[in-house]
Amino acid sequence: MEIEILLYEGFDELDAIGPYEVFRTAAEAGGDLATSLVTHHPTERITASHGLRVEPDRVLGEPDLLVVPGGGWSARNDRGTWGEYERNDIPPLLAEQYDRGATVASVCTGAMLSERAGLLDGRPAITHASALSDLRETDAEVIEARVVDTGDLLTAGGVTSGIDLALWLVEREIGKKLAKTVATTLEYERGEVYRA
Repeated sequence: MEIEILLYEGFDELDAIGPYEVFRTAAEAGGDLATSLVTHHPTERITASHGLRVEPDRVLGEPDLLVVPGGGWSARNDRGTWGEYERNDIPPLLAEQYDRGATVASVCTGAMLSERAGLLDGRPAITHASALSDLRETDAEVIEARVVDTGDLLTAGGVTSGIDLALWLVEREIGKKLAKTVATTLEYERGEVYRA
C-alpha cells in the first residue's frame, strides 16, 4: 500500500509524524506499506506549527491512501489549515485524489480541508474540538469518536487521534495482529473507532 502524508506550512507536527511512525513501524514489522511525506508543490522544506522543519520526500503522487494533517485552525492566520482552507489550493487536490480512487484520511482540523473539498457532505466525521462548531455548520454529521471510518474517507479528532487513525488503518488493511504489535511497540492505548 502506497501512503502519502500531505504536508503544508503550519501543519501540526504530531498530526503527521504520529501516523508516519505507525506506518513505518508496521512496515518494519512486515506490513506491505510504503510511506512518504509529500507537498502539493515542489519545496525543499516545510515548517510545522511548532517550528519543526521537515524535508519532504517529493510532491503529491497517486497514493492508495492520502493522510491530511491539521494544525493552526484556531489561529485564523495565513499558515496552517485555516490559511489552506481560505486559499483553497489543497481541497481540490483532495477531491481529485478521492475521485481517482484514493482513500482520504484526515487528522485533527485536516477534516476542514476535506470538508472544503466537498468530501464530508452528508457523511459522519470528526475533527479537533476547536473546530467542531465550524464542522457542525457544514453538511457533515459530527460523530463524537476518536476515529470515524466511512470506508474510503476517514477522519480523526485532535492531534494524538492520528495515531489511532493509523493503527486502525493498519488493522483494517493488514490485520489486527500487526496493529497490536505496533501499538505495543509504541506503548499506545488505542481509542474507539466509529464505522459507518
